[in-house]
Amino acid sequence: MNSKLTLLDLNVAHKRVLVRVDFNVPINEQGDVVDDTRIAEALPTIRYLLEQHAKVILMAHLGRPKRGVDGTKEIPSKYSLAPVAKHLEKLLGSPVHFSPESIGPVAEQAVSVMQEGTVLLLENVRFHQEEEANDPTFAKALAALGDLYVNDAFGAAHRAHASTAGITAYLPQSAMGLLMQKEIQYLQGELKNPEHPFLVILGGSKVSDKIGVIKALMEKADTFLIGGAMAYTFLKATGIETALSRVEADKIDLAKDLLEEARRRSIRFLLPTDCIVTQSIQASVPTKNVTLSTTAGIPEDWEGVDIGLETRLIYAREIAQAKTILWNGPVGIFEIPDFAGGTRSLAEAVAANRSALSIIGGGDSVTAVKQFGLASLMSFISTGGGASLELIEGKELPGIVALTSC
Repeated sequence: MNSKLTLLDLNVAHKRVLVRVDFNVPINEQGDVVDDTRIAEALPTIRYLLEQHAKVILMAHLGRPKRGVDGTKEIPSKYSLAPVAKHLEKLLGSPVHFSPESIGPVAEQAVSVMQEGTVLLLENVRFHQEEEANDPTFAKALAALGDLYVNDAFGAAHRAHASTAGITAYLPQSAMGLLMQKEIQYLQGELKNPEHPFLVILGGSKVSDKIGVIKALMEKADTFLIGGAMAYTFLKATGIETALSRVEADKIDLAKDLLEEARRRSIRFLLPTDCIVTQSIQASVPTKNVTLSTTAGIPEDWEGVDIGLETRLIYAREIAQAKTILWNGPVGIFEIPDFAGGTRSLAEAVAANRSALSIIGGGDSVTAVKQFGLASLMSFISTGGGASLELIEGKELPGIVALTSC
């Protein structure tokens, strides 16, 4: 990853620079951007290019718009990037022009009238089926709009799409942006030789989503703290009754193997000792805190939805002793306030450990940290969900591999 050109390696002055950004942000029914983190994270790259008097042409996707088989079905306006252009304009404090098309005569005309030091955002590239198919013709049409290419969309770097990978074949130089550099620095560089104790917090719904990450991190981590729905598969593997809790039945043997591997490597692999249970996943319903053991598991007709009170204390003590912390995935259904206590307690513990390097590895764990107002107290928050997991696993990301080598 470090063998690729960066933005600072390019001579961008007075050039048309195509920048792939990750503007896949939530927009409400009124057309307002609800969370602009990903837009804000792209500002350093955009501002640098403006300072260099470049013409900045931004490409992005929003959601998963689908056309009919014949390609004629109209795409809902909720997938348009027009509201994002307006929001970016506010953040930049300067005009942001918008092209209602991402390729073709309309886009070409919009680019042709650009002045140096200005910004143009193209319409959602996923309005074209050819984007996700990494179609060469579509990639070439995008490339025709610029002189150089910069990929700053870390959240989409694990996708081999036309605007993230295919486009590089049709431009003389392609480089990673400032955000992409920062993501790699923390998720790859800082974790290459982490300061110990190195603690990993893993939550989320499925063990299967985290297999590669667990195996990769077992090479370096001292302690794992497990929570979320995935914990119940591990608990089931140890013989604890999980009742209606979400369990991946076909992954129980795998969970046993991972627990055995941790034991063999002398890695502390901690599972919840208690949990919050309910009979209905909704707000303001009865809950109780139950102890988890082979003789007293979750009662029949109840379901685990959060780590318990004792587990929170145990996990908080582990967090306080760590020097490097990597967190991916909430440890409860944090979207419902009644089930958010565990995730909040861990977020507060991580924020309180000021001597540790804390890395929040994308996805729902980022949403949770922001929801609790603790984002500014973390060392680094990744903008990528799947991309961050794949990078941690050691996989090559197509959007980075396609860039020009040094």
